Amino acid sequence: MAGVAVPAFGQDAREIMREAQRRTEAESQRYAGTLQVIDARGKVTDKRWEYTRLGSHGTSKSVLRFTAPAEVKGVALLIINHPDRASDQWMWTPAIARDRRIALQDRSTRFFGTDFSFEDLEERDVDQYDFSLLGEEAVNGVACWRIEARPRQRKTSQYTRSRIWVRKDNYAYARVENDVRNEIVRRLAYDQLERMQGIWTARLLEMTDLRRKSRTVLKLEKLEYNVPMKDEEFTLLALRRER
Repeated sequence: MAGVAVPAFGQDAREIMREAQRRTEAESQRYAGTLQVIDARGKVTDKRWEYTRLGSHGTSKSVLRFTAPAEVKGVALLIINHPDRASDQWMWTPAIARDRRIALQDRSTRFFGTDFSFEDLEERDVDQYDFSLLGEEAVNGVACWRIEARPRQRKTSQYTRSRIWVRKDNYAYARVENDVRNEIVRRLAYDQLERMQGIWTARLLEMTDLRRKSRTVLKLEKLEYNVPMKDEEFTLLALRRER
């Protein structure tokens, strides 16, 4: 089907987004991430983290744990996503042997020096948003639908709206732009798309913070879907375990 536009149920924005979500559903996911954080002056900082996830979208649980450099090694974030509200998040900091819950008002802050905010690390669920189809626009020569997403009242978000470019050939995301009021504040680009265990997956993501004029390039390595995992791996007790 590569390169062929699939009919999108009359090009209804919600159905496009539902199909995009359906195609990424997996029982679990695991990868090793290498990050390059490039500030406004061009200074590069390298980081690494490991990511594990059980479930998909509004019912998933995930743990993200830094493995390098030394000053952030062991710092971990537990995210419990919900289909009807914002996620619950806890961060573990081994240097002070303490975990803390991330308050809703702090979700817009950067996650440990990267250009991803705490909210950006949640999984979106289509039922938390209202969608409208803005038109069609190519990204890097690939035909896409351009869709506006606005959080519903029950979804607490720093963003007023998002624009999502969904590829017509495989329903994978090509780009997401997030606004606060009428200002674009973050842009996430998806690249190096590969079909992994039947799921089209971007192996390279670049988050740009347009206010700070900085960006973070995330490369996904050793990626696997549907790996056996247990619920007890996604608890505060598991979060405190040093590796």
